[in-house]
Amino acid sequence: VVLVWCLMVERLSPGLSAFWGTVMLVIILLTQRPLLNWLRSDGQHDYGSVQDGLIDLREGLVAGARNMIGIGIATATAGIIVGAVSQTGVGLVLADLVEMLSMGNLLLMLLLTAFLSLILGMGLPTTANYIVVSSLLAPVVVTLGQQNGLIVPLIAVHLFVFYFGIMADVTPPVGLASFAAAAVSKGDPIKTGITAFYYSLRTAALPFLFIFNTDLLLIDVDFAHGVLIFIVATIAMLIFAAATQGWFLVKSRWYESILLLLVAFTLFRPGFWMDMVHDPYRVTPPAELAKTMGEVEAESTLRLRVQGEDAVGKPRKFTLLVAVPDGADGEERLANLGLSLYEQDGKTLIDNVAFGSPAATMGLEFDQEILTVKAPTERWRKELMWLPGFLLFALIVGLQRRRAVRA
Repeated sequence: VVLVWCLMVERLSPGLSAFWGTVMLVIILLTQRPLLNWLRSDGQHDYGSVQDGLIDLREGLVAGARNMIGIGIATATAGIIVGAVSQTGVGLVLADLVEMLSMGNLLLMLLLTAFLSLILGMGLPTTANYIVVSSLLAPVVVTLGQQNGLIVPLIAVHLFVFYFGIMADVTPPVGLASFAAAAVSKGDPIKTGITAFYYSLRTAALPFLFIFNTDLLLIDVDFAHGVLIFIVATIAMLIFAAATQGWFLVKSRWYESILLLLVAFTLFRPGFWMDMVHDPYRVTPPAELAKTMGEVEAESTLRLRVQGEDAVGKPRKFTLLVAVPDGADGEERLANLGLSLYEQDGKTLIDNVAFGSPAATMGLEFDQEILTVKAPTERWRKELMWLPGFLLFALIVGLQRRRAVRA
């Protein structure tokens, strides 16, 4: 609970979150035995004292140090890979390769990244697997996503590549988990791997949901909304399982399976349909950026489409989410952001970026061109799309129940 709270709510770094989680474990080790004696004061059991807790802590530290030997070796080896990639520029080539093969198609780019994660994760233990795929492929998703207008929290990107990296454990011909399972069951390793990979494909939609619906990761979600998302997502998973296995109340007909998949998609990602009904952003001229920042509320988010050159002089286009800072008017907010603009030949260009400003942190640089500015608009809540989804689900339930009664 402490670890997830620090990561998701307090937004601390992974290292600091792990530290506080470890502190909580130490507190539990030292206090659990006295607490058990106090809570179960029947005199029949002696769970020990704080001194026994100190012994447990010492043994835990020794066992942890021993277990870290293998992880340390794997991490050091993965560090060599990461260092070689950063020094040779293979990561940039990998991004260019995915960009060329995807031809600017966002979904194809994610599919190629998932495929590369499967390849890179083969034969690696969990820790090394995460280090390799996160260092090689997470920047690819972030960079190409920005170029195609997809802004995703970094934790969602890491979960995406790590999920498919872990799926390599059951992917033939190097599925370590499949070989281990085949050794237990005395079965054929390749057939076991193929079957396990086929079953895993049904859950391959989950990482894509992390990318397109970050509410499932409880990012920027309050408690009541989080509980509602948990309930609806659980129902959607059951509906998805019913659709893929072809059986709900009775054996589903082909069109009922398709409708169940449609219902599951609607419950998982209601924003897809709501964006068709009402665009969440309105387009404003780049020259009126200061005016637009004065019209929206502070801490709201603007989407900027920017064109410029990267660190090696290669032209690129990318999208940024810009949090509007506090200020009396638009000009002051633009100054607090650290930006100054100028007009030339009908183009809005960046004149200066203040050192250490939020604009500099986001990667904005001198002489980049702002192509479009999108400001948020008031619209209906996307969760309203759950209602037609549940109505369609009720229709399927009625059809299948009628057939069940008739049978």
